[in-house]
Amino acid sequence: MREVRLVDADGEQLGILSIQEALSIALERNLDLVEIAPAAKPPVCRLMDYGKFKFEHSKREKEARKKQKIISIKEVKMRPNIEEHDFQTKAKNARKFLMAGDKVKFTIMFRGREITHPENGERLSKKFAVELSDISNVERAPKVEGRNMVMILVPKLEKEE
Repeated sequence: MREVRLVDADGEQLGILSIQEALSIALERNLDLVEIAPAAKPPVCRLMDYGKFKFEHSKREKEARKKQKIISIKEVKMRPNIEEHDFQTKAKNARKFLMAGDKVKFTIMFRGREITHPENGERLSKKFAVELSDISNVERAPKVEGRNMVMILVPKLEKEE
């Protein structure tokens, strides 16, 4: 006959009993017998209202999902010889994204022979990172991928008070 370690609804140990005895105690108390640690020797079972348990569990999961912040990646694209005003406009948009808590993927698109001068893209990437250094950190340094140079910025974490 298989035996189980029985724990009551308050978390108090009731000892090691046969499955039949545990089920009869559960019926007496109008509770369900739920196996909570099947790997233990002997397996651990608990007396509980299973419907209420499922409801509480789903409530906790829902609350945890509410507190999660979904971080999306926003992309800012530029060409290597961008004018200063256009650069400032793109930097302002990136600042908005970072303030909202999103990551920013900074892409410099090279066309034609521009790719022969990746140092121009490197310089522009550094300038962009410095422009936003007060609210962001560089997660991935500028790196050439095909005809593009990509850098990823993440928002700085606020100091918890």
